[in-house]
Amino acid sequence: MEQMKLESNVFSVLKDKIQLIKKNESAIYLVGPIQLPVNLYGETVVFQWYCWLNYDEVTEDYEKIIDKLSSSNLAEFQQSSVLVYGDFENTEDALIRMHSICHTGDIFGSKRCDCGFQLKESMKKIKDHGSGALFYLANHEGRGIGLFSKAMAYVLQENGYDTVEANESLGFVNDSRNYDDAIQVLKTLRSKPVTLITNNPEKLEALKSAGLQVAGRSPLWGDVSEYNKKYLETKINKSGHLEMEGTCPND
Repeated sequence: MEQMKLESNVFSVLKDKIQLIKKNESAIYLVGPIQLPVNLYGETVVFQWYCWLNYDEVTEDYEKIIDKLSSSNLAEFQQSSVLVYGDFENTEDALIRMHSICHTGDIFGSKRCDCGFQLKESMKKIKDHGSGALFYLANHEGRGIGLFSKAMAYVLQENGYDTVEANESLGFVNDSRNYDDAIQVLKTLRSKPVTLITNNPEKLEALKSAGLQVAGRSPLWGDVSEYNKKYLETKINKSGHLEMEGTCPND
């Protein structure tokens, strides 16, 4: 009896923090907002954090979904999330970043890429702007090829391949990332125009194709070094990334 009471209390706390976003034959369950104080360049900045789960059952019986999670071993599957700052829903102008997870750059601070720099700099841009959201996309490792395949691609890169050549030599396309779920969450959180922090025109096109109002683009180059120079050059020359006017990774 005590256990049933505890479960009921747990659900009463959670139920108002969960939203259902319906897809065709599946659903996105969004939990949040959750207050998340973040150490950003030595300053504590408070974001509102959401996390979402793509699930094959569509129901507003959230208690049923919660009961299933403990047996689903979800730790083996990464879930994406979003950090929201300011009055994201209502402000006229908001910055957003669609950031692909980078285990090596975001966690270990690898200088083989610029991902760690872009993550922190995007958060700073959003905070300084006063309103925005950073979407952290967990199924985008290595532009969608996964961490183990990315490690093999790194081996090829150490033997003369560039990023695109390495991915394609392993049987992958250059970029297999999909933004559909993140866009659905964005539409749930905000209906007004957004400015996208990116150098990648494919991200801009993904938002516009989904019917989102895109007010503009904020470029994000930086942290150029001997370790990532070829990587950045390949982004521009083979992946079509838009170079910031007056700045060149070759310099």
